Amino acid sequence: MDHFFTGIAPNMQRRAFNQHLQRSALALALAPWMRALAAPKTRVYAWRTSPFALGVASGRPRAESLVLWTRLILSDEDRAELGDTTLGVQVEVFADAAMKRRVQHTVVLTDASRGHSVHLHVQKLQPATDYWYRFRQGDALSAVGLTRTAPALNADVRQLRIALASCQHYEQGQYVAHQDIAQQSLDFVLFVGDYIYESSNPQYALRKHSGPEPKTLPQYRERYAQYKRDPMLQAAHAAHPWVLMWDDHEVVNDYANDQDRNYTDPQQFLLRRAAAYQAYFEHQPVLLGPDANSPQGASMRLYDQLSWGQLADVWTLDCRQYRSPQACPDPLRGGGRMVTQCEALDDPQRSMLGMAQERWLSQTLSTSTRTWKLLGQATMIAPTSIPAPVGRATYTDAWDGYPQARLRLLQTVVDARLQNVVTLGGDVHMNVASNLRLVPNDPLSPIVASEFVTTSITSRGMGDNMLAVIKASNSDVLHARADERGYSLITVTPERVRCDFRTTAFPAGSEAGMKTQASFVVYKDKAGVQSL
Repeated sequence: MDHFFTGIAPNMQRRAFNQHLQRSALALALAPWMRALAAPKTRVYAWRTSPFALGVASGRPRAESLVLWTRLILSDEDRAELGDTTLGVQVEVFADAAMKRRVQHTVVLTDASRGHSVHLHVQKLQPATDYWYRFRQGDALSAVGLTRTAPALNADVRQLRIALASCQHYEQGQYVAHQDIAQQSLDFVLFVGDYIYESSNPQYALRKHSGPEPKTLPQYRERYAQYKRDPMLQAAHAAHPWVLMWDDHEVVNDYANDQDRNYTDPQQFLLRRAAAYQAYFEHQPVLLGPDANSPQGASMRLYDQLSWGQLADVWTLDCRQYRSPQACPDPLRGGGRMVTQCEALDDPQRSMLGMAQERWLSQTLSTSTRTWKLLGQATMIAPTSIPAPVGRATYTDAWDGYPQARLRLLQTVVDARLQNVVTLGGDVHMNVASNLRLVPNDPLSPIVASEFVTTSITSRGMGDNMLAVIKASNSDVLHARADERGYSLITVTPERVRCDFRTTAFPAGSEAGMKTQASFVVYKDKAGVQSL
């Protein structure tokens, strides 16, 4: 991926930076940044329109570091005057809400080649501490964001509170869930995919996407900018750090690795994926991983692991970039579909995560010593297949379509004798509480892990009739409702993990406020969900 860097501290020695760059796999991709650093054209500027229209955000909380983000949006008049000027954006971090005790002050350079996005990896912070931050360029000042670091790795943590969210189709409702998230006392927001939608459905459109379906970098930038302008979404970002993972709609529906549903030539599709990934990075508080550059510029490592003191390890898993294509596809239109008698489902070479990510997860999961192991990933792991005239019908885009990969994941839990594994998902636009077994739906197969899946922020769910068939056909699914929108409040203590499904009617915004649809709990050393 081209033109990415996470911010340069002003006192970094040029020689040290060059040595760092030579060691980095991103050396070629960072060449434009080096040109900008060599001859910056910074200036104090009187803005006609505030460039901070997309708000501020923080993410990737660690005990001593955070990532801070904003993106400058230039009006036509400001762009005409500034031209290709490299802009220096001041980033200030404070230890108090009154913004009196400044603890860090840095200038980050940005320009049009990276969409005027700003990323700063703030380091040398104190563990488990609140910080306030803001950005300044010329005479323009951003909103203030509140963030917090993770506890020290050896800390005795008594509670972790997470908002689990996904699937926020802009057209299909208001972001009232984000308004509720902003008002909660949280440690972070875990967003597991479909931050934007590339597609439209006029039947359910309450407000319209601007521009055509995005396929190029400028079009993806425009789509993100429209979502980011929503004041409720901005409030949720400004109130908490976010831990992020993508799914398919950040690129195109049901894509798998280098294939889309239209069987576009892979090299051509990877150009679109590169544009989508770059736009994703430009609009999120994330860092690049070690393999972020590829010959097509279409790769970006996002999967990661976060430790929260001695209480929990949290994984974010990438279920799109490395997966095998869906099994038994329609020859005219790829992607997920319902299939029966599909022998390819049992191919052990097929993977949801890709074999390299599977090995990484197996190793890090097996060696985790923290009380709770939370696996954040895009979709639903429990089975949803239904009876068919011959056998059962299986939907191939979810984990049901990758049963051997699911078995390997759960076998790791069994082989390592792990307790307290809870998976956290999204994608299916319904609240789900379910048990996970090596042999799905088999009461003789022990429960080895527990699952909570959050409904969508706005995106419509499936009909009641189909959902009733799924529930009746899958005994591992203890709770499933697709009629309401919202998010899930996850509270982790040494004794239990509690999930409160926070919901409102569809379309979101059609009724005031949020309520708790249902609550479930997983107790320490006892796999399986229980209703409260």
